[in-house]
Amino acid sequence: MSEIIVIANGDLRLAANRVCWPAQERTENAVMDVIRREGHSVRRGHPFNPEKGHGFIDSQSHGLRVFRDIPEDAPIVVVDAVWQYSQHILGGLIAHKGPILTVANWSGQWPGLVGMLNLNGSLTKAGVPYSTLWSADFTDDFFLNGLRRWLKGERLVHERSHTRALKEFARVPTDAAAIGVDLARELKRDKAILGVFDEGCMGMYNAIIPDELLFPLGVYKERLSQSALYAAMLQVSDAEAAEVRAWLESKGLRFHTGPSHEADLTDAQIAQQCRMYIAAVRIVADYGCDAIGIQYQQGLKDLCPASDLVEGILNNVDRPPVRDTSGNVLFVGRAVVHFNEVDECAGLDGLITNRVWTKLGFDPETTLHDVRWGEVYGDEYVWVFLISGAVPPQHLIGGYAGADSVRQPAMYFPNGGGTLRGISKPGELVWSRIFVENGALKADIGRAKAITLPAEETKRRWQATTPQWPIMHAVLYGVTRDQLMGKHQSNHIQVAYAPDAAGANRALVAKAAMFHELGMEVTVCGDNHGLA
Repeated sequence: MSEIIVIANGDLRLAANRVCWPAQERTENAVMDVIRREGHSVRRGHPFNPEKGHGFIDSQSHGLRVFRDIPEDAPIVVVDAVWQYSQHILGGLIAHKGPILTVANWSGQWPGLVGMLNLNGSLTKAGVPYSTLWSADFTDDFFLNGLRRWLKGERLVHERSHTRALKEFARVPTDAAAIGVDLARELKRDKAILGVFDEGCMGMYNAIIPDELLFPLGVYKERLSQSALYAAMLQVSDAEAAEVRAWLESKGLRFHTGPSHEADLTDAQIAQQCRMYIAAVRIVADYGCDAIGIQYQQGLKDLCPASDLVEGILNNVDRPPVRDTSGNVLFVGRAVVHFNEVDECAGLDGLITNRVWTKLGFDPETTLHDVRWGEVYGDEYVWVFLISGAVPPQHLIGGYAGADSVRQPAMYFPNGGGTLRGISKPGELVWSRIFVENGALKADIGRAKAITLPAEETKRRWQATTPQWPIMHAVLYGVTRDQLMGKHQSNHIQVAYAPDAAGANRALVAKAAMFHELGMEVTVCGDNHGLA
């Protein structure tokens, strides 16, 4: 290979880039050292910026400038040790003609794995060929053998023996499948609306479903502005906001408050989050939405506290009552499906999950998590699924009483706001991911279990990631660490509980059948889950 160019994509937020730069620098140096030991020349494609205090590409315009100076056929390695906004480099990678390798460090400290999975999913949607690798220290055989093959000009395709197309199964339980087929036909007939507050959060190109792919499903977008959400918050009275907080505290939710806006979760921040919750429910009712996604990260972060506490409450059937202007309680006994970070693939999945689980008589609460990190514990590989607060209390040990709310990290959330933190309860799960590839909607689906780990191990994993956020200890059935990483097309994974293993199999079949009837190409991952 000719000289290899390493690039580092980062956050749009200066504070995050500065805090995370040392980890990125260590990872880059380790990767470049290995490349040099393999006998190849390598250099960074852009300099460290002493004024900003980091060496990341930190905007789309910056990324386009960087790629103007990179030979169009040069081999490129994108090293990820942090969360990155894919939009910064996607334009350059789409136009690039040389081989592309994405590499992440196997670490929970900063979400490099999460960033790489988002970039991979975005490249897949854009039709850009790439290879991908990951490693804890870049000395293991998996990484070294893969790197050597890539350096010889081979495009890496990871083995997928754990996958099987739904249409290949000879026997699909007809009763459960019929539920999914009927619900799909009902959706096509009666239609549904996804309320989208400012599309395209955090550069997640892979999380945007083109409208024309939704139309055949009977699903449409209501494009909403976050400025309208903020304006609606201003119409919520102090008394209404106080009622929401009092309801949450009566259920046992604990808020960890302090006096400093910059460092603590304050009473004023909580009040603003309660206003956002009420405003969001009212907007859903006003526009007739079946699910909504709040972007928050850009724009609202400069105006008000984080949306994550709101999102978790919305996704729960048992939640504070919200009344319209006539005094009627809205959506009684129902969750208001919310898709974190305006991930429309998760929004469509959440909409489908809610309908399937409700029809089956199961608790319909669902959420997405980041595929953050994982390690072996005992005889099992236990994933850390972690998201910034948007988990329904029904998913947590003890529900509201087992949850608490702490201030969001200041480097991401300058105006604070509380999370909805807790440990996911043990139980049987169905996981899935809808994604776009080759201009079509596709879906991966499988089963897992959430388990309980000893308190000290949970604390260690929380401290190794982001301790302010809710955590799930997940074991996937029949899918190894590297199989998930090599196939999964997103930083996010959708999860929902079933009452037992038999119920989870039934839910998986019904959901897969609904996906299929809606026209998606469905892949079953891991064990057969009652199929044959």
